[in-house]
Amino acid sequence: MKNEEKFNKLFSAFVLIGMTVALVLTTALKLGDSTGGKILLLVSAFGSLMGVTSTVFSAKGNILTFLFGFLDVSIYGVICFINWRNGGTGLGNALLHLVYFVPMQFIGLAQWRKRGASSTDKPAAKRLDARGWLITSLLLLLGSVTLYFILAHFDKSAAGTFLKWSVILDVITLACNILGQLFMSNAYMEQWFFWIGVNIFSILMWSWTLSQTGGSYALIYIIKYSFYLINSIYGLRIWLALSRKEA
Repeated sequence: MKNEEKFNKLFSAFVLIGMTVALVLTTALKLGDSTGGKILLLVSAFGSLMGVTSTVFSAKGNILTFLFGFLDVSIYGVICFINWRNGGTGLGNALLHLVYFVPMQFIGLAQWRKRGASSTDKPAAKRLDARGWLITSLLLLLGSVTLYFILAHFDKSAAGTFLKWSVILDVITLACNILGQLFMSNAYMEQWFFWIGVNIFSILMWSWTLSQTGGSYALIYIIKYSFYLINSIYGLRIWLALSRKEA
């Protein structure tokens, strides 16, 4: 048990320190060669740091995740909207974060408190049954198709093409985000499968943005979601153990 606690503390420190160092170096370099958007760059860096802090607390089952999460999703939603207005991707993620994620932080806070969570105690974790997985799979499929046609209508890139890859990345990220947050707010272990998907496709989405528009803040989000991916694998490990205790 002591070795487990020591590993958890060291891993959390690695993610937080690593992300902070990477953000400071990246931001300093980008500030030096950026001709504009320096305020967005700094705000993006701060929001990313809040986001990584939130995911570390989430992986550990600490209710403070929702405090840092509120700052993260608010900033990220605005940045995605600005990126879309400038001709890049991100409309779906902007709407997702501002309309869905922001209120879900308060819902999650209330639900975790009902399940015994505090700044020192973890929530009682749950798992999906076979019926729950079937419903989730159907929602993911139908929701993704519907979202694609809605977002493709508003997308400014690759106009006139039937399949818009930037929109596909946006839709997959959007769908996984919705389900991940829903399961997180209700303390389901399965949230981490969707967070892993979110992180992989977010890295791809921002890599595409970096290659197409060269946005100074895109590299920050690539770094952010790379650390998120590492932490989400760690979170899956922790929550598998938590859900076994409740089974």
